[in-house]
Amino acid sequence: MFRKFRSRTGLVLASAVIIGLLASSFAMASGEGKNLLLGKRNPGSNPSAALTSETEIIANNGTYGTRQSNKSDNGGGAIYGCRSKLGGSEKGNKPCIRASNLADGRAFEFSSNGGTEVGRITSGNTNAAPFTTNATGVATGLNADQVDGKHADDITKDATTAAHTDAVAVAQGLTSFAQVAADGGLGAHRGATASTSTATGSYQVGFPADISACAIQVTEATTDAAGVAAAQLGDDKKTVAVVTKDAAGDPANKPFHLTVSC
Repeated sequence: MFRKFRSRTGLVLASAVIIGLLASSFAMASGEGKNLLLGKRNPGSNPSAALTSETEIIANNGTYGTRQSNKSDNGGGAIYGCRSKLGGSEKGNKPCIRASNLADGRAFEFSSNGGTEVGRITSGNTNAAPFTTNATGVATGLNADQVDGKHADDITKDATTAAHTDAVAVAQGLTSFAQVAADGGLGAHRGATASTSTATGSYQVGFPADISACAIQVTEATTDAAGVAAAQLGDDKKTVAVVTKDAAGDPANKPFHLTVSC
């Protein structure tokens, strides 16, 4: 009877030891609590050994909480990878790198001792925005070489051309004219509405609005027996009376140009 009890007791103890060892190996599989292995993949290459909680390094000093550096002339200091989805923190998807200053200082600085560029942002989608910001202040020293595919010199040239075109358009908009034939027919014009011959050497040219604040000028449009031409604004302030004369000073039908500058 005693032997049977002793054998059962040994079997129970052996089973307990085996279960304990198995439980211990599974408990360490997640990687938490293990020491950092230098020169190795931590916690290991087995996906089941990946950490399931944050590894926090908290410091209280006047330099940095951690420092990573590489003395090789072609090796980097650190690389971070993740598989986070679109939207960033505001969508609950954490970015691969986040620098958060809980005070009012800078959240990041990038510095290079030389070379032709300090950094580069690339994307598998070339139409993606390189970055976005809600800050509206001026980015001091930021020099955009191209905007919408145009160089700064092209933008300046386009702006100058547009300004000149606008100025010409404004000037033309404020200047009306009429080319009137000897028989009173209205030729090329801007702003004028009609012209007619009322007698020998007498004409009337109409405009749609008050031109009493404008300068009126008339010139003969021929050198044949050139005489004189004169213009006078009518009482309605919209009609210009024109008189043309020959070289002897007698009324004569002559073509003329009438300009009204406001």
